[in-house]
Amino acid sequence: MDWITGMQKAIDYIEANLTEEIDYEKVAAESFSSSYHFQRVFSILCGYTLGEYIRLRRLSLAGVELANGKDKVIDIALKYGYDSPDSFAKAFQKFHGITPSQARADGSMLKSFSRLSIKISLEGGKTMNYRIEEKPRIVLAGFKRHFSGTPAERYDQEHEFYMQTRFNQYALKGLTRDLETTYNIMTDFDDNGYNYYIAGILASFSFDELEKELGEDAKRFEKIILPARKYLVCETERTQYPVNLQEELRKQAVNEWLPSSDYELADAPEVAVVHWFYKKGDQTDKNSRYSRYIELWLPIEKK
Repeated sequence: MDWITGMQKAIDYIEANLTEEIDYEKVAAESFSSSYHFQRVFSILCGYTLGEYIRLRRLSLAGVELANGKDKVIDIALKYGYDSPDSFAKAFQKFHGITPSQARADGSMLKSFSRLSIKISLEGGKTMNYRIEEKPRIVLAGFKRHFSGTPAERYDQEHEFYMQTRFNQYALKGLTRDLETTYNIMTDFDDNGYNYYIAGILASFSFDELEKELGEDAKRFEKIILPARKYLVCETERTQYPVNLQEELRKQAVNEWLPSSDYELADAPEVAVVHWFYKKGDQTDKNSRYSRYIELWLPIEKK
């Protein structure tokens, strides 16, 4: 109950201060957790970063005030944290689909982004296989893209990233000599999104040797270092498309396991190790496709 109460108090604090500068440390303090832990948990459970939630709530309320037609656009822009009418107009149009001046017209269609409210419901009763594991320092090679925006936008960006980087993926498979494992790494989380890597562990040489061997082509890849640390390791079910289960597994771990543990999320990369099917000779093993699964490594530390 402390976790539920804390999250609701944090949301109430945000809502009471939407027209003020919001200190994330104070928001996290309302939830009895560190700033980083609160922001990551908020993002995983809600689908939006804390900054995105605040921005969308402000634009929603600004639309209501403009439709009422009482205050000047510049006054409303300043009230909700925008330094200029231009920056406000750009953000407003992106969210509502119309300009602030058009919002004043009768019959204008505006969007509403409702406040979060935590409701207690009977949940659980599900099994989640997990283990707490100390991982050694791991050095990988990979390539990245920065994802940002709403959950739907980030999903589209991830799909596009995979479709547009096939050559890099095939090259990486050759360098790792591992057709069955892919490391997807999310790191550098902030209000603008996060960096997403597709990576692998080099087969028999170091990253420095890779640079010597490939020359300019080595610039396709970056060295990624995962420091030795403790992880909560969870696994999806074995299925043909485990990626579809990954997000729900992450939410289950954060919503059900973390609150009852002595741990919180640490400021470190999150890793999804994807185990694919393999081939026997020239024929794909049809049964192996149902053995695909994802190991989710959530970095944790003592509270």
